[in-house]
Amino acid sequence: MQQDQQTSSQVIARTALILRTLENYPQGLSISALARATAMPRTTVHRLVTSLMSEGLLSHSERLICLGPALIRLAGSVHTDVIAIARPALETLGRRTRETVELSVFRGTHAISLSQVPSDQELRVVSVVGTAFPCHCSAHGKALLADMSDKEVLQLLGTQPEKRTSLSLDTPEAILADLIATRTQRYATDIEEHARGVCGIAVSLRTGPGERYALSIAVPAQRFSEQRSRLLAALMQCRAEIEAALSR
Repeated sequence: MQQDQQTSSQVIARTALILRTLENYPQGLSISALARATAMPRTTVHRLVTSLMSEGLLSHSERLICLGPALIRLAGSVHTDVIAIARPALETLGRRTRETVELSVFRGTHAISLSQVPSDQELRVVSVVGTAFPCHCSAHGKALLADMSDKEVLQLLGTQPEKRTSLSLDTPEAILADLIATRTQRYATDIEEHARGVCGIAVSLRTGPGERYALSIAVPAQRFSEQRSRLLAALMQCRAEIEAALSR
């Protein structure tokens, strides 16, 4: 009986390690790369991945393994209360700005989209709920990083952050300098750093201990500069509405 319990605990620990590792690689990893990242035998990784895929907890594309739709649904259920409480304010912000509004949660080196109100304009920015955005080059991610110490940020991002566009901040020094500005102005921006032609503005939400959330607006670059002040005012008002609702 004790041997069975030890075996079961080992399987659970290894499964959790695979899921935590893939959390930081939303684009996916090959079986070999996942084995190296987890320091587990390739045969063990292959067996666990096959089992997780059969349950929808992992999926694969072009031989890369990534988190699956079932896991995203499970994660979303954890945040149901926050999403439900924030949703009316998100919809109001969407009507006020006519731009895409998003609620995200902090996960490792990424901000994960939990809820979205898409823009009703012909030229708009829309992503899939569940998308993982690298924190160092997205407005919502930078808003979350700004609540951390510089030491924590450096430990999290490492020395070679991913460069998504030619405007992405890809050195620790540049990222820390940007976070200083974010803390000073109390909001974060992404000026075509995550994707060309796309800008964002975001704030973190004070929701108490536990999960950390960010509120953001995604805007086509053509409209961002002229609307920035108006978007910021609406964003700050929405944050106040959500935080008041959560404190009741």
